[in-house]
Amino acid sequence: MSAPTFILTLTCADRVGIVAGVSGFLARHDGFILDSQQYADLETGRFFMRVAFASGGAAFPDGRDALARAFAPVAGELGLDWGLSDSAEKPRVVVAVSKGSHCLNDLLHRQQSGALAAQIVAVVSNHDKLRSLTEWHGVPYHHLPVGADGNAGQERAIEAVMAAANAPYLILARYMQILTPAFADRVAGRCINIHHSFLPGFKGAQPYHRAHARGVKLIGATAHFVTSDLDEGPIIDQAVERVDHRDTVDDLIRIGRDIEAQVLARAVDALGERRLFLNGNRTVVFR
Repeated sequence: MSAPTFILTLTCADRVGIVAGVSGFLARHDGFILDSQQYADLETGRFFMRVAFASGGAAFPDGRDALARAFAPVAGELGLDWGLSDSAEKPRVVVAVSKGSHCLNDLLHRQQSGALAAQIVAVVSNHDKLRSLTEWHGVPYHHLPVGADGNAGQERAIEAVMAAANAPYLILARYMQILTPAFADRVAGRCINIHHSFLPGFKGAQPYHRAHARGVKLIGATAHFVTSDLDEGPIIDQAVERVDHRDTVDDLIRIGRDIEAQVLARAVDALGERRLFLNGNRTVVFR
């Protein structure tokens, strides 16, 4: 078996000596750096860094906990907001979906083939339509319809599923319910959504039909963190594709769904590979 690798992520107020402090710690503890990326945002004065490393000698601490204890004094001195993880441990996520299957099906297929950087541990839905697809992949399915107490009660049920599954992250895979501001605030920085690229021009029902009527030439999708401002959270990933006068409404819908699935999967992988950082109203996503 290959030796375990670890990922250190950090953000802090920018200053001289951060990279030297991190690399010096790894050098003193026989840490062998496999990949290192960093970014200094001169506008906000924030610094971001991701380092993947493995044992390079006898002085390397034994396991993640020992590494974290050894690094804590360095983190305190530099004022770091940091995390340390074993790269083999995939973040646990719950996926929320309504009736559209394209994003969920893509994520489940990637998971089954070992190509998804996160672990889907449950699917929740306000409909029961996608139960067979989900359970065929061996993932628990929870039908949580909106009850008499409205979305707030259903959102508490979603949080209960997340807690029971030990899953801190929620992925909205074309989940067609508007989250309450209170719930959006509770999952801030832990909830990713996907939407088509026609916003804000074609809000509401049948956006592809209205976009086709206007003769749009570009369609696409945006994955973003959820905030209480609907569809306006920090952007994680986007993609577009050209269309023309020959494309029907059905063509636009098919192309748009493909792009949505790809963009959402890239956002989930960025989360799972610890390449994704919040930076105010924006994100930093290392390649």
